[in-house]
Amino acid sequence: MTEADRPSDLPAAPTGAEYRRGPFREGERIQLTDPKGRMHTITLTPGKQFHTHRGFVRHDDLIGSPDGVTITNTAGVEYLALRPLLSDYVMSMPRGAAVVYPKDAGQIVTMADVFPGARVVEAGVGSGALSMSLLRSVGEHGRVYSFERREDFAAIAAGNAREFFGTDHPAWSITIGDLVDMLPQTVEAGTIDRVVLDMLAPWECLEVAYDALAPGGVLICYVATATQLSRVAEATREHGGFTEPQAWESLVRGWHLEGLAVRPEHRMHAHTGFLISTRRLADGVEAPLRKRRPAKGAYGEDSTEGGATDNGNPPQTPDDAWTPDAVGERPVSDKKMRKLVRSFENTPTAQALAAESGASIDDEPRDEADATDGVVTDQD
Repeated sequence: MTEADRPSDLPAAPTGAEYRRGPFREGERIQLTDPKGRMHTITLTPGKQFHTHRGFVRHDDLIGSPDGVTITNTAGVEYLALRPLLSDYVMSMPRGAAVVYPKDAGQIVTMADVFPGARVVEAGVGSGALSMSLLRSVGEHGRVYSFERREDFAAIAAGNAREFFGTDHPAWSITIGDLVDMLPQTVEAGTIDRVVLDMLAPWECLEVAYDALAPGGVLICYVATATQLSRVAEATREHGGFTEPQAWESLVRGWHLEGLAVRPEHRMHAHTGFLISTRRLADGVEAPLRKRRPAKGAYGEDSTEGGATDNGNPPQTPDDAWTPDAVGERPVSDKKMRKLVRSFENTPTAQALAAESGASIDDEPRDEADATDGVVTDQD
């Protein structure tokens, strides 16, 4: 059904909906899958052909065909033609910067509770992968304010979104510049529902994010490394205007399905980035004190939670400060370690090693407290 055929009492179709159904159109990107499962994304253009080393497919034979059709090329190879899902499109679209993977974009939309009509701030844009997920969530009645320092990245993101939705999304605006400088000039303080930061140093933007967010609004950051994750968490706590941050990552592992050979895939989308979220407190409210006690030695004498040195860099942690106790690991007693070693004495590997060396683990002296062998229990 086109807009001209739509009854007057029905609301207009959401942006891009008309391009997700119906026959294939000229200028549309579709996905061809060969018998080996390899995917090829093409843009349908009259008169053009899709070539491989094994024949070609005419674009004209696909234009006007229904979604989900199969087509055979000149060499007899059959392809399945489908519109790419958003996740497929994101992974195959032109990119200037690394994209936020679909597994992370889905987590951001859900865990940040991006709802229809929400006003969302995003920085930076990258290639537009996350922007499209946010736009789908807020709809025409919401607003996504994207900020990007690089004009070329912004142009690529806008082009990718335009090709996916079929038009420029009415709820989207891209501002070129630094978020700290441009956000106060773009939105009114206290009017933003969600802020999503995908940048190298999100802790530098906490104050402007706090000013822009409405009380209860969600701030969620996407960072690549554990050092960034730690810095964001400590800076958020030091700020005092946010709730205790929550951090996580998601790992996606596909499964091979072939008859009785049902097993995990050899490859998986493992670590792509960390997500850390928090919520803005009401004006004048201080963050409640944390009840849990940090690990002994977690913060050195010369370090501050989220602080920085005079040159703007985080304080350097000396090498000797990285101890198991400092990073929160439970200490293991020497007695327990000796018991664990002896628990492997009768294994074939231990016996073979003892035979080669001409010695036995039992030849080592024992403490009187260790005279009794037995199964290691949780009490040890």
